[in-house]
Amino acid sequence: MKALILNSGMGSRMGVLTSEHPKCMTEVSSRETILSRQLRQLAEAGIREVVMTTGLFDSVLVNYCQSLELPLHISFIKNPVYQETNYIYSIYCAREELKNDDILLMHGDLVFENRVLDAVLENADSCMTVSSTLPLPEKDFKAVIQGDRITKVGVEFFNDAMAAQPLYKLKKEDWLVWLDRIAAFCEADQVKCYAECALNEVTESCRIRPLDVRNDLCAEIDDPKDLAVVSEKVRRVESRTVYLCFSTDMVHSGHIAIIRRAARLGKVIAGVLSDEAVISYKRFPLLPFAERRALFENISGISRVVEQKTLSYRENLERYRPDYVVHGDDWVSGFQKPVREEVLSVLSGYGGRLVEFPYSRDEKYQKLENRARVHLSLPDVRRERLKKAIEMKGLVTALEAHSGITGLIVEKTVAYENGEARQFDAMWVSSLCDSTAKGKPDIELVDMTSRFRTIDDIMEVTTKPIIFDGDTGGLTEHFVYTVRSLERMGVSAVIIEDKTGLKKNSLFGTEVAQTQDSVENFCAKIAAGKRAQKTKEFMIIARIESLILEQGMEDALVRAAAYVKAGADGIMIHSRRKEPDEIFAFVERFRQSDQTTPVVVVPTSFHTVTEEEFKERGVNVVIYANQLTRTGFPAMQRAAETILRYHRAKECDDRCMSIQEILHLIPEEE
Repeated sequence: MKALILNSGMGSRMGVLTSEHPKCMTEVSSRETILSRQLRQLAEAGIREVVMTTGLFDSVLVNYCQSLELPLHISFIKNPVYQETNYIYSIYCAREELKNDDILLMHGDLVFENRVLDAVLENADSCMTVSSTLPLPEKDFKAVIQGDRITKVGVEFFNDAMAAQPLYKLKKEDWLVWLDRIAAFCEADQVKCYAECALNEVTESCRIRPLDVRNDLCAEIDDPKDLAVVSEKVRRVESRTVYLCFSTDMVHSGHIAIIRRAARLGKVIAGVLSDEAVISYKRFPLLPFAERRALFENISGISRVVEQKTLSYRENLERYRPDYVVHGDDWVSGFQKPVREEVLSVLSGYGGRLVEFPYSRDEKYQKLENRARVHLSLPDVRRERLKKAIEMKGLVTALEAHSGITGLIVEKTVAYENGEARQFDAMWVSSLCDSTAKGKPDIELVDMTSRFRTIDDIMEVTTKPIIFDGDTGGLTEHFVYTVRSLERMGVSAVIIEDKTGLKKNSLFGTEVAQTQDSVENFCAKIAAGKRAQKTKEFMIIARIESLILEQGMEDALVRAAAYVKAGADGIMIHSRRKEPDEIFAFVERFRQSDQTTPVVVVPTSFHTVTEEEFKERGVNVVIYANQLTRTGFPAMQRAAETILRYHRAKECDDRCMSIQEILHLIPEEE
């Protein structure tokens, strides 16, 4: 596409302002003239070829354009009789330069904002800018509109007309029709009329559609009064702000493209999602918030970077009141639709506007995301994520997994509600569930070698951190090797309980004989495990059985303080009561002396408490310890009974997940 800029007029109505240069060189701001603004806008929009007609002060104009040093190739065509002709003849003089391309036609005294130019360039058809909100001018162009096309353009039309501005996009086939009629006019010596007089004779075959820019800036400057009005509008346009939100930690060409488009609307404020928001909505961020913020602060086109603490835009929109919010059109439907609706509601409250660009679904961007997930699965990266997630979110959740497929369920299950996405932060590899999956009793019968194979199966297909149920930890000498093995595999934490002897499930309480280890012995085991660590990210969490074994609150608190002093990275407090009172009491008293050590709970019996309440009371990790096992096995048992009862598979299959859905859970090799 070529741009055609008509600058051959006399500009006599501007008075002294055009005594030494053409009107297009009149300043509209402290930084720009009409022409420098036009040319910069064209260059930023990707146009490289410009044809410019000249008249009075043509050498001044040529030198000025060259001094701007813009990435444009400008062909200057002088109208030798500019004093005696209108711009129809200037176009005729330039006709040989204008026959082989689509044309963007504008008058040299026209000032428009980027939003208008972008809309013109993106229009699929030939078009002319009009405004349905402006009053019809007495002496300027109006466009007569019938149906979806313009049938007449001129100053004399008032019926069925809108205010029109001389900014056109002309498809080659339409432009050549108009250009041929311009040539016919000029060769018949009709050279003192507007070029639109020729257009009005061929609108049946030169089909130009109206593009309604409403109140957006698109105006000609004919005299000093116009200059004052337009200059004030330019000032307001240049003071506009645009808000975008980013969750990414990998900036690619798609992000740069939308930043550039946003910058054409105003000064860009980039909202960067907090770590907590990202980890809840998407995946664990490769870069923490501070580094992601610094990344965007160094991208050209961004004026300011701020934190957006949640997926909701409301807080930041009410604080910064941007003129525009820019987003991809992917949230028009789907789980983010409520977020979009909230944005529209807030913007409508103060007159802001939402601008949506087509969302980029380029395959190479998905490959980048897949590579990020591969990176997150590496042992050194996975291991540190639990501790970081606790620091980022305050409270993390884990669901049990006992196989590769249950690991994928934990990895990929997302619940969408009110524009937010909720997912589990980690996986709990339980000795109970691991033993049950193998058809063995939960008495530490399944050895560590077998349990490590389960971890390996899960790790091979997932990326989320793993918390390992270490039962009692066994002998201290054995526990040291367990710690080293788990740490090397990339497990994030091991939880060991302060009991001795043959393991019995805690929920039996005092119904079966269970012996609690001494504080001294268990502290020694914790300390030995900490000494065996090679990295600071691996966590040893001490599980206190005092409440289970009815040893009392004071015993639990004494043990908690001792275990932390011995090096425990977290405390798990357990109870088999259906009410959470003693758990809450323990956490409250523990937090009076220790505000930092993570507290872990497993709400198997006290299951009515919400995660929000746990977090408010000072809990940091909630483990859903056996729900997949407890729902999975009954479902399989019912399936078997159904087949036996009906002597066929149909009734069972009616309740089954399809094989295709299962296969979608399983990752493919890149």
